[in-house]
Amino acid sequence: MGLISGTSMDGVDAALVEFADHECKVRHSHSHSYSEELRRQLLDASRTPEKCSIDLIGSLDRQIGECFRDAAMELLKKSGVNAGSITAIGSHGQTLRHQPRAPQPYSLQIGDPNIIATGTGITTVADFRRADIAVGGEGAPLAPAFHNWLFNRAEANRVVLNIGGIANVTVLPASATPVIGFDTGPGNTLLDSHARKVLDQPYDAAGAWAAGGTVDQALLEAMISDPYFEKDAPKSTGFEYFNDQWLDEKLAGAAKTTPADLQATLAELTARSVADATFKYLPDVDEVLVCGGGVHNQDLLQRLERCFSGRMVTSTESYGLHPDWVEAAAFAWLAKRRLEGKPGNLPEVTGASRPVVLGAVY
Repeated sequence: MGLISGTSMDGVDAALVEFADHECKVRHSHSHSYSEELRRQLLDASRTPEKCSIDLIGSLDRQIGECFRDAAMELLKKSGVNAGSITAIGSHGQTLRHQPRAPQPYSLQIGDPNIIATGTGITTVADFRRADIAVGGEGAPLAPAFHNWLFNRAEANRVVLNIGGIANVTVLPASATPVIGFDTGPGNTLLDSHARKVLDQPYDAAGAWAAGGTVDQALLEAMISDPYFEKDAPKSTGFEYFNDQWLDEKLAGAAKTTPADLQATLAELTARSVADATFKYLPDVDEVLVCGGGVHNQDLLQRLERCFSGRMVTSTESYGLHPDWVEAAAFAWLAKRRLEGKPGNLPEVTGASRPVVLGAVY
């Protein structure tokens, strides 16, 4: 079983996954929402860390552990599968802070695995990122190792694009050259934040609001010139960097734009930054396989199709894995790797000095 909550901080994705040789099937899945109050606490703690107390972190760690446990139990109940037939749970936890380039690098995921393991009676693997950081890596992204295992085939130059709060790509050349994976920049995070602020909605459903706006080309160029986009891989980022403050700084020197035009420009920023990053490392890309919450944003997908000018842009479902459950499946796979004593990171992706076994067993 894989459990994960992403940077949107809205709940837990849980998937029961069956593995074979370079194949996996999501047998059952479940989404478990956080309460509005818990989500508010998480957003406040992560966005304003200077106001976050040790007591709050301790309380949230416990609460998130309970949410992950409850998600696992609900999935078992829904599926009718007995806990004794589950080999292990791989729990990503909830990222509160990701600072891989700080003077003392760290990545903090909460959601006490002891609560999950004792509550479900299932061996639980968690704390996947810090082993990579300990050997000089950024601790992210970790899904590319799974993408490589599942989707890398000799017949096509592929890119797996995950659009969560942050967008990341896994570059899978048809040749035997090393796999590359990195965070391209904002996925949904700026779009969702702007929708919350103006529409009082958690997100722009299907990208309809952005579709009605016009891209501000001058503002787009000001945003796309940010140094992060020029930085070579390996690299990772998060809402610690691409946030309201970042956007306010870009808007400060720009001409006034309407809210709808700003939403359209932010959508174009996501599409353009993904395409630019892909062409930098794989100019002759054939296929773009999309997963994550962004796959439901029709406006964003249309922008991606334009940016990739005729290349095939399709959901991972075309290759047997539903786009909503790719990340949960990845952490189920990482738990499997941990129990097998096999490395879970790709040093060429994270920048680690060597491959290491990821995760701790509870």
